[in-house]
Amino acid sequence: MTIGVLGLQGAVSEHIKQIEAAGFKGVLVKKAEQLEEIDGLIIPGGESTAIRNLMNLYGFIDPVKDFSSKKKPIFGTCAGMVLVADKLNGSDDAHLKLMDINVTRNAFGRQVESFETDLPVKGLAEPFPAVFIRAPYAESAGPQVEVLATYRDKIVAAKQDHILVSAFHPELTNDTRFLELFLEMVKESAKTTGAEV
Repeated sequence: MTIGVLGLQGAVSEHIKQIEAAGFKGVLVKKAEQLEEIDGLIIPGGESTAIRNLMNLYGFIDPVKDFSSKKKPIFGTCAGMVLVADKLNGSDDAHLKLMDINVTRNAFGRQVESFETDLPVKGLAEPFPAVFIRAPYAESAGPQVEVLATYRDKIVAAKQDHILVSAFHPELTNDTRFLELFLEMVKESAKTTGAEV
């Protein structure tokens, strides 16, 4: 199986290293046609508006929506969580609209207010060392969304069908357990599509 990391802007190389550390093939996705060659897609952290503008420029918006329509797993971290949200608090212009969550950008403050915390996550036996950098959170989630983690009563990790999001940066730790939740989703998807696992 091959996991692609959208390579337009943001924390890309860290994701590739963690994918490979978990024993999978990670590729940098710079062209929309590469989506045909991967089994799962990670949309990394960075600056959501910049990533959206680059996705427009390089023709990624519709191909990513098509990728999602095939039920291929997508994992959005930090800015990626903003990009997949159906609604953005304070804005009429959500981006990909793939997940039924209402997200507030930069919700925990500026970069100097970044922090780490041991976060209980549904499905993980021990807390996860979550790194929050200018992180968003979800104000609310629809009935089809499974909330995986909250911080100060705000949703910071969730799953809906084939979409996984985290407000924090799992790739900035040596802990691969959150990534492995996504890799399990990709394995399950590959079984239904007949891809090699």
